Amino acid sequence: MAKSHGIHRKSRDKLSKSVRARGISPVIRAIQDFEVGSRVHIIIDPSIHKGMPHPRYHGTTAKVLGKRGRAYLLDVTDGNASKTVIAFPEHLMAQK
Repeated sequence: MAKSHGIHRKSRDKLSKSVRARGISPVIRAIQDFEVGSRVHIIIDPSIHKGMPHPRYHGTTAKVLGKRGRAYLLDVTDGNASKTVIAFPEHLMAQK
C-alpha cells in the first residue's frame, strides 16, 4: 500500500486529546476576540476541524495581522521566513 502524504500525517499525538479533555470545546474559545498587533499562541483544538492551521504551527507564537470573516490572519516566523497563517479563534490562545 502506498504511503499517505496528507496534511495530518505524523500528527497522531499532536492532533489527539487526552481522555479527560474529550468532548465539545467551551463556547468561550469560539467567541474570544483578539486585537490587531497582539501576540497569540497557536494551540490546535483537534475536535474542531474548520479553520485549523497546519500542524507544523502547533505551539508557536504569532502576531495578529487582521481578521478575515471569523478567522484571524497571523504572522508566524518559520526559520528565517515570515509566513501568513489563517486560523479560527478556537485554535488560538492569548499570550500572557
